[in-house]
Amino acid sequence: MDFVQRTIDLARQNVAEGGRPFATVIVKDGEILAESPNRVAQTNDPTAHAEILAIREACTKLGTEHLTGATIYVLAHPCPMCLGSLYYCSPDEVVFLTSREAYEPHYVDDRKYFELATFYDEFAKPYQDRRLPMRHEPSEAAVDVYRAWQARNGGERRVAGAPTA
Repeated sequence: MDFVQRTIDLARQNVAEGGRPFATVIVKDGEILAESPNRVAQTNDPTAHAEILAIREACTKLGTEHLTGATIYVLAHPCPMCLGSLYYCSPDEVVFLTSREAYEPHYVDDRKYFELATFYDEFAKPYQDRRLPMRHEPSEAAVDVYRAWQARNGGERRVAGAPTA
């Protein structure tokens, strides 16, 4: 099967049905493990990006949060939320089929606090200097939740079985 074409076809069908122009196909052992178009418009869920939905489906099928051994095809270079999710699930490779520069004359999805052109600079700022209003309210009780997690996991700080560098 042509996984690049399948990704394009899913996105094209989603646009025809009133959705947004994004899709993801996750492949493992030469077979499609999971796939999804972007469902933000259909669900009113700002996290219903194609990558997120396909990752959820694939991990549920495999019974793990790790996608080692998988290749993930995405229509466009991932947004920061999806990029974080892709890093977190540890696939062998991510293949993106178009860049923001290529699609920008046809599609823009900037928001009040989120503009792709400036987001990575914004993200790197200290939290108090970001456009999104944030405040830190230190709580020792919040840290206690992590102490309890560590105690429950035999003193380990890392998630068991998580792929590391």
